[in-house]
Amino acid sequence: MSGNKVPDFTDSERWIVSSALKERYGKEVETQDVETEIRVFPDDRELTVCPGVYWEDETGCHFIVSKTGASRYRCMFFYRVLRRYGTGKEEYDNLGDCIINLLRVQADHASTGDGRDAPY
Repeated sequence: MSGNKVPDFTDSERWIVSSALKERYGKEVETQDVETEIRVFPDDRELTVCPGVYWEDETGCHFIVSKTGASRYRCMFFYRVLRRYGTGKEEYDNLGDCIINLLRVQADHASTGDGRDAPY
């Protein structure tokens, strides 16, 4: 794994996450700090350990926002590990935009019913 150290989420970044989730769900949402392994650049041979924020909604959808550098974020959601979804944008330079787009894409996805009830 790469020796590059990605900075942890700051208190203000954590506030952005919790505020966006409270706005979406109408209540406080428990999040967990996680580590993700990501190829930060397409030509990287090794994975870089990046801090992430994880939460699960009431439908069983899992969300992860990873910090890949100073003001650089990636996101995805999934119902099953092998069926991961993103927003169509590889990386964001604004955490608020990242989370809002992630939540919007997931809501659109859920409204179609695609993937939520698919068998393993």
